[in-house]
Amino acid sequence: MEIERLTMRFPVVLHTDDGVRYGVTVPDLPGCFSAGDTFDEALDSVAEAIDLHLEGLVEEGSEVPVAGAIAEHRANPEYAAGVWAVVEVDVTRFDGKAEKINITLPRRLLARIDEYARAHGSTRSGFLADAARAAMR
Repeated sequence: MEIERLTMRFPVVLHTDDGVRYGVTVPDLPGCFSAGDTFDEALDSVAEAIDLHLEGLVEEGSEVPVAGAIAEHRANPEYAAGVWAVVEVDVTRFDGKAEKINITLPRRLLARIDEYARAHGSTRSGFLADAARAAMR
């Protein structure tokens, strides 16, 4: 069975005092921050920090928070002098172990789901999981 990947794009704000080294804050994950000696290094570093932060949240029994849009965070004066970027993180492993379930769907609908999933390089399970996530956003 193919494992479907779920990525989430987290807005991050980078700030610098010297134009070379950067600190990075993740507004949607309070307490999650990182730094790097270059802009690119800072982005790589914050991706790892986000992953570790999410791992800690899940271990504590919390849900993975939904990332907001940059526009939502720009109004915060703490980020006024920052440079915005987006870091894509694979959050698949935080969904937990896959479980087999039994559901009932009309035959024609099931055939359409299978056809759509196949045409888009997915599986029935992957399609239904993605549809459920989209509906719950």
